[in-house]
Amino acid sequence: MSKKLRANILLLLTALIWGSAFVAQIKGMDNLGPFSFACVRNMVGAIFLIPVIFLLDKLDKKNQKDSIYEKTEEEKKAERKILITGGIACGIALFVAGSLQQVGLMYTTAGKGGFITALYIVIVPILGLFLKKKVRPVIWCCVVVAAIGLYMLCIKEGFSIGMGDLLILICAFGFSIHILIIDYFSPKTDGVKMSCIQFFIVAILSGVVMFAIEAPTINAILISWMPILYSGVLSSGVAYTLQIVAQKDTDPTIASLLLSLESVFAVLSGMIVLHEVLSGREVFGCVLMFAAIIVAQLPSKEDKMKRKLL
Repeated sequence: MSKKLRANILLLLTALIWGSAFVAQIKGMDNLGPFSFACVRNMVGAIFLIPVIFLLDKLDKKNQKDSIYEKTEEEKKAERKILITGGIACGIALFVAGSLQQVGLMYTTAGKGGFITALYIVIVPILGLFLKKKVRPVIWCCVVVAAIGLYMLCIKEGFSIGMGDLLILICAFGFSIHILIIDYFSPKTDGVKMSCIQFFIVAILSGVVMFAIEAPTINAILISWMPILYSGVLSSGVAYTLQIVAQKDTDPTIASLLLSLESVFAVLSGMIVLHEVLSGREVFGCVLMFAAIIVAQLPSKEDKMKRKLL
């Protein structure tokens, strides 16, 4: 098996884990409040990443044995500062977006939640305007198509939108900001370490809200062990690590297209596990939104030319 094929299979597995995690998030709230579930889930994800970081550091040290250059204490201190700052910033953004998503899933389906969340792929380039980044004309077309799809999926008679759908739509903007923060910090620091810090931050912030408005019990946490482990270990820990490893050996466009299948897997998981059913109108809305998501990720002619030159 070639490295590229193996990487693409790993990315497909990542999309499957992330998509099915919407079901785990809903099932986790059978016995726990949204913030209690988020607190425990993110704590589990952070703890799981600690041995992963240890193993990756060991491999990194082996690769650096042949290197002559050694970092100074000042450089190491600066790197730690960027890592901690990035982890905290990502954690705060993820807490806001994740909380909106978790609460929103109390009032909508896993399938709809997956598709609405995936709108961040279209939203990110638009928010990039504030950072003076160019937006291709095709993105504006994708925004229009995605908006029509969102209308078909969420808007009910009388032009009203459900509470859950609205919260998850706002959460998509939150995830877009989270991605822009990652885009800024990830080239400057270790992505897995930063992710571990962000999970700890989300767990702490969720814990504060949890103790303020919820009353979780040890028994409720133990009963919910399966969705907690699935979303904490697999979704937060394993899937993130698979993404990091796999994206090194495949084309970034192929990677983003495979990862966007998360929304499709969310619908399928909701149908199989939770017996959710979408109406014909909602299915058409999903198709339009998925088309917009796919087209938004296709590279421009300039990007293709740059890759040929590289």
